Amino acid sequence: MSGPPVHGTWEPEPATRWEDAFLSGNGHHGALVFGDPDADRVIVTHHTLVRPDGDDGHRRPPALAAALPALQDRLLAGDTAAAEDFTDGRPLQWVRPFHPAFQLRLNRPAAEDTRGPRDSRGPRDSRGTYDSCVPYRRAVDFTTGETTATRAGWTSRVFVSRADDVIVQHVTAPHLTLDLSLDPRLPGAPAGLGVGHGTVLTPEGALLTLRARYPGSDLAYTGVTLAAVTGGTVQLVPPGVLVEGATEVLLLTRVHRHTGELDTVAESRALRALLDTPSGTAPYDDLLARHLDHHRTAYDRVTLDLAADPAERALPGSALLARAGGPALLERLFAAGRYHLLSASGLLPPRLTGLWTGDWNTAWSGAFTTNANLNLQTASAAAAALPEVTEAHAALVHRQLPDWRDNAREIFGTRGAVAPSHTDGECGHTYHFSREYPLHLWTAGADWLLKPLLDHDETYGTPDPRTTAALAEVALFYEDFLRRTDEDGQLVVVPSYSPENRPANASWGTLNAAMDLSAARHALRAAADRHPEHADRRRALAERLPPHRVNADGALAEWAWPGLADTYDHRHLSHLYGVWPLDEINPYDTPGLAEAARRALELRGAENDSAHGHLHHALVAARLRHGAGVAHALDQVLGGDYFHASLMSAHYPGRDVYNADAAHALPAVLIEMLVQSTPGRLVLLPALPASCPRGALRGVRTRFGAALDLTWRPDGSATAVLRPDRTLRIELRTPSGAERLDLTAGKDHVVGVGAR
Repeated sequence: MSGPPVHGTWEPEPATRWEDAFLSGNGHHGALVFGDPDADRVIVTHHTLVRPDGDDGHRRPPALAAALPALQDRLLAGDTAAAEDFTDGRPLQWVRPFHPAFQLRLNRPAAEDTRGPRDSRGPRDSRGTYDSCVPYRRAVDFTTGETTATRAGWTSRVFVSRADDVIVQHVTAPHLTLDLSLDPRLPGAPAGLGVGHGTVLTPEGALLTLRARYPGSDLAYTGVTLAAVTGGTVQLVPPGVLVEGATEVLLLTRVHRHTGELDTVAESRALRALLDTPSGTAPYDDLLARHLDHHRTAYDRVTLDLAADPAERALPGSALLARAGGPALLERLFAAGRYHLLSASGLLPPRLTGLWTGDWNTAWSGAFTTNANLNLQTASAAAAALPEVTEAHAALVHRQLPDWRDNAREIFGTRGAVAPSHTDGECGHTYHFSREYPLHLWTAGADWLLKPLLDHDETYGTPDPRTTAALAEVALFYEDFLRRTDEDGQLVVVPSYSPENRPANASWGTLNAAMDLSAARHALRAAADRHPEHADRRRALAERLPPHRVNADGALAEWAWPGLADTYDHRHLSHLYGVWPLDEINPYDTPGLAEAARRALELRGAENDSAHGHLHHALVAARLRHGAGVAHALDQVLGGDYFHASLMSAHYPGRDVYNADAAHALPAVLIEMLVQSTPGRLVLLPALPASCPRGALRGVRTRFGAALDLTWRPDGSATAVLRPDRTLRIELRTPSGAERLDLTAGKDHVVGVGAR
């Protein structure tokens, strides 16, 4: 090995675009940090900030249950367009959009530098060029969540505390002079936003508040920043304050969404209490230490070392990205992905934009798109030892379960639960749908969203009673919904929808989508395992579902109903749900279906090159032991200019549309190509690309309850050390073959893989 990998990234210039700002977060508050010594900005976000639309009435599922039998009759009779008028006539309604709160501005007056016009790279000399003797650097440390920016004697440090739920910024410089203000003027902010500022001097410095009331709503949000100033003076300069001659400024910021008025006096007291530290400890250091007990503990659990060149590891992130591949870039993106995923998860799991945005006009409302994106982003949670992410995912699911019941009752006339395809994080009703996107017909969502919770329970060995109860509700839905049969007596999922595709010869709403079949089978069997008193009935129902169909191209068909033709050029891979993340189709137990799935993957186009499609492709390829397929998908992303200098990603090539899918999903791909597990099987090196000939993956978790360290070498040999927390026998699969492995709780077990 060539020394440890780098757990952070850096740039030689401040961010000028919010997309390039370094990120910090605690799963509640988020911060986008520009790091400009002269005109610094920190954009503040919060998971709860979604813009109200003034009409709660339309956020209800459509009442279509009475019309469902007629729709089913028409589809079964061959009316391929029948589902297009299965609607209550409403226009397409987007979920409420996520938005930023404000930006904390820290401007240093030009008079502070007497050597002429200045730039963040350093002061200009008499010829107008930049003084290279005044270096600048901004960085983010993934192990601490702390961003730093430095130039000469000026330093700014920012983190978002997981312990105290506060954004902390500490600025130091000799004779520091700053204009401080809370500025709501961000791109896309509504013209009718009712903004009020408040500023008062306090014994430690000043308290700044910003209240913004949404147009036409009784909802508002209020930001509160306590400025603790050491040395110098503070004076009111509305809407902020002017600090002169200080040696350091400590800023503590929170934002709250609320009705009525926020008690800013109580909030200021709470912030002031954070300044009380043990004797001799600086407040910033004390706050950081408390935060690290949570953040570093989580981040340090797993590391990936690809034996990269130390010189490449030392490069700034933008320079690594320009090389479009290589071990050093993969190491850094793996580390950044786990860091950003952890930082975005807490109150809720990550949104389409994680926890961050600098624009009110977020694409697709900056929502949770549950039919692909959310699960792709959180795919590494169990294996990458981030239970914090799964807990955030579970919070979303269980908070919205009452709304899922409404969806089942109103749309399908059943008991149980049906999940929506889009949610703003508050409302779980299905109301975002249209003719081309009949998302209200998608019945697989609840099983899809519960699968990560089941993986978590298997990994840690303790079934969550909330997940067990939710599974029962999903099973109830299928018991009521699966009533129609084909001419052979097999159950038919009707209507059925494969996100977000359609057959080449039919409309979007149709019959027996492969994803729906896989979800129904899995949900019924999982519920049977958790509820033995109903097991026989639910397993019998699952057995009555039809098998997957292999089409004339030898590919797993996206729709099992005879006669429905596949549409191959599409970004989603919903029909391969049985391969990933389920274990229904795999090369070991169902080799014929696995070969058909691999053929389906080969035929699948990239359509519009959405990042999530490439990463989904890689995850499926890894499960099918298709290393070349994994490598190709990674090459598309690494070579497609998907990553900003912040190492947050974009939805499309050319850094088009800020989106967290690639950034958060990439660690899962790198783990799955190295280690896969089920409750009874371990697979080592299933899909290792040639570009990663040696390395070490440490600390990953398996679904049979063992931690695992893996080291592999260019000759194909490898060593795995298993640290099981339960006693059991598993099947081991390696490139050398298969064998049985007996594990004993508390006893390390070493597995060797021979050279090729």
